[in-house]
Amino acid sequence: MRTWLERAVIGLNLCPFAKSVHVKGQVHYVVSLATEPHALREELVRELTALHAADPELRDTTLLMAPLCLQDFLDFNDFLAEADAALDELGLEGDLQIASFHPQFQFAGTAPDDITNYTNRAPYPTLHLLREASIDRAVQAFPEAEMIFEKNMQTLEQLGHAGWAALKVGAGLPESESTPASGADKGKDATR
Repeated sequence: MRTWLERAVIGLNLCPFAKSVHVKGQVHYVVSLATEPHALREELVRELTALHAADPELRDTTLLMAPLCLQDFLDFNDFLAEADAALDELGLEGDLQIASFHPQFQFAGTAPDDITNYTNRAPYPTLHLLREASIDRAVQAFPEAEMIFEKNMQTLEQLGHAGWAALKVGAGLPESESTPASGADKGKDATR
């Protein structure tokens, strides 16, 4: 996960706020051993509670990875409603939020191999627990925060599948696709 964070998220500047917390050692990494969604939800509740209680100078954000659970993206996507419900039940909406990453992440209306899906692809199903206050500060410091999504799409379209595979971050490309043939990007959504 650290390789993915360093090479893809920070290296490609997909999240301009990530480098600071990474360099300061404020990213808490948790590998869940849960094999069922209910067990992952319990672990999520523990991690949300721990992040909320932690000093932001020591732990600003948490990456909760689930390598043994929710391998199917649609199941993972369905689980996100449970994750949001846990946040609400803890009374932490407005204090914390959850972002999601998955090896087969797919935006609605895109083909599975559309390179723009890779902005949210990670080696494992991952829940990124973030502090709202940190997001607010980062957005104030980054003058065009609303443009990050579009910039990421452009970055990945320029990088292409071969460029992503060259990062060797283990996020989203099966071995058979790790070195796409010339022109492999031609099947992507041309409306972007």
